[in-house]
Amino acid sequence: MRALVLMHDHATEPGLIGARLCEHGYDLTTVTVVPEDRYHSPDVSFDFPDAEGWDLIVSLGAPWSVYDETAIGSWIGGELALLRKAHHLGVPVLGVCFGAQALATALGGSVEAAPRPEIGWTRIDTDDASLIPDGPWFQWHYDRCVLPPGATEVARNAVCAQAFRTGRSLGVQFHPEITTDVVRRYLHLGGGKQCVRHGVDPEELLAHSRAMEPVARDNARRLVDGFLHRVGGAD
Repeated sequence: MRALVLMHDHATEPGLIGARLCEHGYDLTTVTVVPEDRYHSPDVSFDFPDAEGWDLIVSLGAPWSVYDETAIGSWIGGELALLRKAHHLGVPVLGVCFGAQALATALGGSVEAAPRPEIGWTRIDTDDASLIPDGPWFQWHYDRCVLPPGATEVARNAVCAQAFRTGRSLGVQFHPEITTDVVRRYLHLGGGKQCVRHGVDPEELLAHSRAMEPVARDNARRLVDGFLHRVGGAD
């Protein structure tokens, strides 16, 4: 089984999601849209693979906004076209944070600024804990999805929809793939200053993320298993 993983930047990795997919027998092909030397100027040219021929597509997070045409207008249209075609072909998509926002936009929804950012580990309200556990989940976002027509919201909190399903695809606003190493990279790439601006202690966030590793691993396994068997495998 072949899974396409869209990494939008060098800092974000498939992490715990990728590990669980490999345990299920998936062969991961990872592509990176914005190379490391263009992290602060992401208006690159990128040719996305075709949606056909994949058994699964994962679209990961990114530090940019889906609607920021100045920053990513050179390539976001290509990703939206890929996700839209995957949906029409019945190829399951798992969208994570930015990936969920891109999925929503591709299918007729939109993305808007959230009333406040979410940075850190939070619990959510879920309609189906066997598919979307209530967490705690790692969050780092400033935007939120406006769900596309026909999508079903599965989880939420006071800030935004936290998970939705549409067809054979699932979008989650939080980061089930997160590892301590990736949190460290986020902090190094300017996230530390963002934390301070929003009243979050970067060192405490890193320490908390390290302590959460066993819980994060278990939650990621449950989410991936639920996605594969109950969403992506649905007729």
